[in-house]
Amino acid sequence: MTSNVHADLRDQPEPLATPERVMTISAHPDDAEFGAGATLARWASRGSHITMLVVTDGSKGSWDQAEDQAALVALRKHEQQNAASVLGAASVIHLDYVDGELVNTPELRRRVAIEIRKAKPNVVLSHDPWKRYEMHPDHRATGWAATDGVVSAREPLALTDVGIPAHRPDALLLWSPDEADHAEFVQAEWFEKKIEALLCHTSQGKTTMGSAEAHGDAKAQFVSMVADWHERSGARLGIAPSEVFKRLTP
Repeated sequence: MTSNVHADLRDQPEPLATPERVMTISAHPDDAEFGAGATLARWASRGSHITMLVVTDGSKGSWDQAEDQAALVALRKHEQQNAASVLGAASVIHLDYVDGELVNTPELRRRVAIEIRKAKPNVVLSHDPWKRYEMHPDHRATGWAATDGVVSAREPLALTDVGIPAHRPDALLLWSPDEADHAEFVQAEWFEKKIEALLCHTSQGKTTMGSAEAHGDAKAQFVSMVADWHERSGARLGIAPSEVFKRLTP
């Protein structure tokens, strides 16, 4: 007998129609690629104009205490531009807050809201600030700044001094969510683009990718790990391998 457990989730949720304009808001270079790289590559290939907003400067992204932080910041910006090109993103914006010290202040929320008004995205993607046991303070702060920034951006009576009309996105997708309720399927072509974009971040090979950029066996292990993550993420909703999100309607 066929099981009906979670049968109501088998065909849910429906992927979004390809949005005209997209904005990612990430704490660090490479965060958006991990959270939504395959989805971004697919949308870009179908005509989406994608803006990638990176909040911090990435200056703590090394385990080497002797690392030249100014050189690391410059390298990570270069890596982010390369990754954006692989995904097909149109532009990258860096706010350059100090890595590891981010706080969701009114000033940060204002800057994020202004960038949303400028870019006019139909869909905004960012970290889930409600995720339990999220240790990285920058991820939490960026998630809050993104959600708060969307609210400020949509309100006609907010930010009246900046001279940019209010803009309300159609959807806010939060990656690595505490409670997933939306999925974008990961097909082979877009999975490969995601891996290629992640491997652009060579400075992060040791810290987050097991030196996948340098060794064939390590790369195979990393690719397998990401594929397994997609499979487990989709299984949470009873569907095929996917990038999953919490979807909010602003």
